[in-house]
Amino acid sequence: MSKDDKEKIPKRMLIILAAIEVMRELGGEQLTLELVAKRAGVSKGGLLYHFPAKEALVNGVVEALTNSFESGLEKRIGADQIRSGRWSRAYIESTFDDAGVGNDIGAVLASALFLNPESLNGIRSAYTEWQRNIENDGIDPVQSTIARLAADGLWFAEMFSLAPPDKELKQRVREALLQLTKEGN
Repeated sequence: MSKDDKEKIPKRMLIILAAIEVMRELGGEQLTLELVAKRAGVSKGGLLYHFPAKEALVNGVVEALTNSFESGLEKRIGADQIRSGRWSRAYIESTFDDAGVGNDIGAVLASALFLNPESLNGIRSAYTEWQRNIENDGIDPVQSTIARLAADGLWFAEMFSLAPPDKELKQRVREALLQLTKEGN
């Protein structure tokens, strides 16, 4: 990221992006406020203004990534013209699109779990709400839940390199899961 680009981004977000970078590259055990401040190009005092402790920083990062994922869900839901199953389709598409693409959220969640398991409480609440929405999506809640759990399984397989499917098979799985979200499938 160029210096001009950094100047356009609010300091809080620069700090979050730097923390994500550290967590992704080095893991949570190497996360220090000093290192994040240096990578963000802010003073340690500037970092502490936004995040008074490492736990607050980790919470902020998890919250930012959760909000980003949720924003993507909302865009997909709004664009889907078929009402029944659209929540489930949006979840599947968002999860598949996130899987294997930098996977910032996977590295952050693993680091957050290591550093402070309570920092995941916000995303746990979000998942509870997402699951409720999936169950009340106008389609069979068993079908929609199977689709959600399979999408999550692919995400975890890619995050931890646990024999993820190749590109072609992944696309076929995606299509099959999306089919589960359509009435009269």
